[in-house]
This record gives sequence, C-alpha cells and structure tokens, in this order.
Amino acid sequence: LELVQTAITNAVRCVPPENKPVGGEIATCRSFLVPTIGRFPNLRAVLALGSIAHQSTVRALGGRVAAHPFRHGGRHEAGGIALFSSYHCSRYNTNTGVLTESMFVNVF
Repeated sequence: LELVQTAITNAVRCVPPENKPVGGEIATCRSFLVPTIGRFPNLRAVLALGSIAHQSTVRALGGRVAAHPFRHGGRHEAGGIALFSSYHCSRYNTNTGVLTESMFVNVF
C-alpha cells in the first residue's frame, strides 16, 4: 500500500477519557482541522473514519450534518470536496465484525 498525494490527520487531536470525545472537545479540535484542510489547495477528497470524523469534516467544510448523514461507504459533496465515510477501523470495530477488511476495501 502506498499513499500518493495523501495526508492523514485527526478530527480530535487528544485522547479523551474512555476514548470518547464530547462535543466541546470535538468543537475545540475543529479549530485545528479547518486550517489543516485549508493547507491543501488541490484537495479533492477526504476519507472520514467514523461518525465523529465524518460530522466534524462536514462542519469544517461548511456543510450541515443533517444534509450529509454518516453511513459506511457513503459519499457526499461538501464544500466542493468529495467526502467518503467508513466505520472507524478501531480494534473494537474490527474484532466484533462491525468493520471487515472487505467492507473497508469496498469504500475505496
């Protein structure tokens, strides 16, 4: 696997208690996400891993979450960017079968 013209970043930059960020933490971290996205003038697509990343990216791109609901394998246009979404590839999701390798590959 080779990442070409790709960047990886987090929607939430800290590791909150129980790894479950609350709204205030997500909103605070968006102040980092917006300029990070802005650093890529030729950005055409974003892959969001999990509903928190999806919702925060929609907001960072100036969209309304209600108009761009999360679903695994979903594709939306937000702020002129193609937004693809997947379940987060956490150990919990992969160990319980919420996300399988083939499900993840199919997002691409």
